[in-house]
Amino acid sequence: MFRISNTVVGALNVLSLLLGIAAVGSSAYIHVRGGSDCQKVLQVPLLVGGIFVVLVSALGIVGSLCRVNGALYAYLLVTFMVIVGLAFFTVFALFVTNRKVGQRVSGKGYGEYRVADFSHWLQRYVVNNKNWDEVKSCLMDAHVCQNLALNGGRNNDSLIFKHFSTTQAGCCKPPVYCGFIMKNATFWEVPKKGPAANNNTDCSTWNNSKEKLCYDCNSCKGGVLANIRNQWRRLTVFNACVLVLVTAIYALGCYAIKNNRSDSHCNHRKPPIP
Repeated sequence: MFRISNTVVGALNVLSLLLGIAAVGSSAYIHVRGGSDCQKVLQVPLLVGGIFVVLVSALGIVGSLCRVNGALYAYLLVTFMVIVGLAFFTVFALFVTNRKVGQRVSGKGYGEYRVADFSHWLQRYVVNNKNWDEVKSCLMDAHVCQNLALNGGRNNDSLIFKHFSTTQAGCCKPPVYCGFIMKNATFWEVPKKGPAANNNTDCSTWNNSKEKLCYDCNSCKGGVLANIRNQWRRLTVFNACVLVLVTAIYALGCYAIKNNRSDSHCNHRKPPIP
């Protein structure tokens, strides 16, 4: 007779097996149909992650439902390594996102960010030349600077952005301290006397071309880092919940091994039927 722990571990691994197959299928779809540079970045992680989940889930199913202790031992070993990895990542994510950043722009409803506001690890990983070219390509593919909602009266000076994300605040307009005059959501006019902050490279980097805007500005990099920081904070909460779930599955797996041993021992002691 199946024990409850064996059934639960088996059912959860069937679900994870389906998720792994879906991830592999998504990777294959991107490979066959192609896509943007941003989508292609996900192809290899989806494939590797999907194959890993499929293999581990298969071990869990065979070990718990087919009562194969060798497979269950291998499953628990991998699960333990996953628990350690999740715990390490949770602590690491909290460490690299624990700085309070951003300056609120009075009356504008959004904040502006500097690269120096963030941890050195995030700066080195995201802002280096190679990775930033890929990030910039993703921003353009996602059209983050199109259809920006504005609020205001007839005077252009009173225009205020609505629902402005940290990325849009840094990449879709020049920094406020440049003193540029807004004509519409993505077109800004340099004052006749020049930028208010002549020594700031972002003021000279800004370009009204929709393909350039402020994608090469430090403020854009800061906005992207702020968005990553916010996403990582949410991911940390999600990761902690997954950690609790995986730990519970690990405990159930231990009980499943005990059940397998107990049933195997009973079968060996049972006298043959004459």
